[in-house]
Amino acid sequence: MTRLSPPWIFAGGTLLLLVGLWRVDASPARLLEGIGKLGWLLALMWPPSAGGHLTDLLQALAETVAMAFLGTLLAAAIALPLSFLGARNVIASALTRFTVRRAYDGLRAVDSLVWALIFVSAVGMGPFAGILALALPDIGTLSKTFSEALESADRRPVEGVRASGGSRLHAIRFGLIPQAAPVMLAQVLYTFESNTRSATIIGVVGAGGIGLALADRMRINNWDEAAFIVLLILFAVGVIDAASRRIRMRLIRA
Repeated sequence: MTRLSPPWIFAGGTLLLLVGLWRVDASPARLLEGIGKLGWLLALMWPPSAGGHLTDLLQALAETVAMAFLGTLLAAAIALPLSFLGARNVIASALTRFTVRRAYDGLRAVDSLVWALIFVSAVGMGPFAGILALALPDIGTLSKTFSEALESADRRPVEGVRASGGSRLHAIRFGLIPQAAPVMLAQVLYTFESNTRSATIIGVVGAGGIGLALADRMRINNWDEAAFIVLLILFAVGVIDAASRRIRMRLIRA
């Protein structure tokens, strides 16, 4: 089989880019027009203002963070037992592992925003729909990463527990889980951080929280309040990002 040289790969990628831009009707005129409208919106956003609704906005922001936390916690609680069914060093049956891992893929294939639209129609508007929409795809993601953490664990502690007379469950509990736990916890923290941003987006479609407030302000052209909400979201995400990164680094070093 002939290997493609880097110039051919670059030329092919450039051609695909140009074809893609042509298919979406991208043009310099449209770009300049969009930049002009964006500048007009930015002018309307300055200065940002809470509009006398600071308490309500802070409550909506707290609801968004709580929605992200509960969605992540629910997903982690369900993903932990499912991850053992997909780990090669826990389940010997290839058919079982294949079936379970395809279930992981199925859950991860649908974005949280789509699940939010479904759950808003099923259970009504509000944070409960948002929690379910965040948790469902995260179950697939966390199950996959948890099972990979289990598979990458060192076999020697597991074999030591079995050699000392421990059962298979003892080997998993004392030889496998302690090795994978820091990686699992770090992944949960990263998911919580990511879900804080996702919870804002799904709030726009009716799942509650600060995203719903942002959509309302944009709908009635209160762009100064919309800018204030965006700044609140950036501040909250920045704080959670910094805190979770510090905790993840400590867990990984441990």
